Amino acid sequence: MAPTPDSKMSNEKYRHLYVVIEHEEGNLLPVNFEMLGEARRLMDGFNVRYSAEEKVVAVLLGSEMRSQCDKLISYGADAVIYAENPELKYHRNLVYTKVISQIANDKDCSNKISARYSEEFKRPRFMFFSADDTGRHLSATVLAELESGLASDINKLVIDDIELKHEHKTKGQLEKYFKTLEMYRPDFSGFLWTTILCLDNRHPNNRREYHPQACSIIPGVFQPIESDNNRKGVIVDFKVTLNTDDLSIKILNRKVVKSPIDYDSHKAIVSFGRGINESPEENIALIDSLKRELGAEVGISLPISKKPYNISNSKLSAYITPERVIGTSGRKVAPTLYIAVGISGAMQHIAGMKESEFVIAINPDTDSPIRDECDIFIKGRLEDVLPVLIEELRQQKAMVEVRN
Repeated sequence: MAPTPDSKMSNEKYRHLYVVIEHEEGNLLPVNFEMLGEARRLMDGFNVRYSAEEKVVAVLLGSEMRSQCDKLISYGADAVIYAENPELKYHRNLVYTKVISQIANDKDCSNKISARYSEEFKRPRFMFFSADDTGRHLSATVLAELESGLASDINKLVIDDIELKHEHKTKGQLEKYFKTLEMYRPDFSGFLWTTILCLDNRHPNNRREYHPQACSIIPGVFQPIESDNNRKGVIVDFKVTLNTDDLSIKILNRKVVKSPIDYDSHKAIVSFGRGINESPEENIALIDSLKRELGAEVGISLPISKKPYNISNSKLSAYITPERVIGTSGRKVAPTLYIAVGISGAMQHIAGMKESEFVIAINPDTDSPIRDECDIFIKGRLEDVLPVLIEELRQQKAMVEVRN
């Protein structure tokens, strides 16, 4: 199918990949370097394939943070658009949304980044945000302001040309969409992929363009590139325009609240999932016993945080709270020992514990995905395995005490 001028050229006024940077107390978060690394890999391939010179652009808002711009360039950015203002020291979604939207629409910034595309530039082609609490909220409001689409919690990205026939998008005609960002995320089962596309309407009765194509990216999924302090890039100072209404919400006091669950100070973590379902209260009691023998902390998979079971013991019920979720919807951990009890191994959970040094999985299903992620797989029901394991630990501890 030969592309029509409309289908081939409509997205040429959209250029570059903008990565929205997050910081806490002036410190850049690790997810920034992960996003920049993936952006670098994608755009290097993009420029070769399409004979282009489009850029990876970091967007940094803050106060007295200009020294961080060089660091962002060293981790893969071709350019940094830096908005300096005391009102940007701490994140306020209303203010950040307005400033990022201004930057996305600013043609002068594009000219300083790349004169080659400055005349035709309208908006970024692609935008990345972090899929943490701040990034999820900010990405939604920015893309609403820019009147484009958003894919949330993404963990795989591909840029390709695709052919599509759709009743509403193309009036049932086969159309080719060039330079399309295919955004993948796990579905709710955790074992299948959902592909999300942000496509222009080609329907003659409802033509509309949707750019930037944007997504929020799950922290911990992509690898940063190696820092190179010799990398050169452009730093663009953006003049912020704010009015009184924008500043109607003020930060009077700010306190960082740490998670009540301290995984970092424990060398072992015992996590459980829906495998406890035959006897939830008794099985959680077994897990509590194993935790005490190991001096471990307890984690859970996401479905358990929904409290699907009625636990009468208040001590045991404290284990089924959202703060204990390990995975993309909760915490990322890296203990010396990780024991997964009755957890099948959905990719969301794996993303949160894959950095563990040694992993033991206890599961009766030898086909469960967790088998491919562990160092030792124990086939069996937790009701049968945990009592034996707990008793063996007690005997070993008793022998050590006798020797001492």
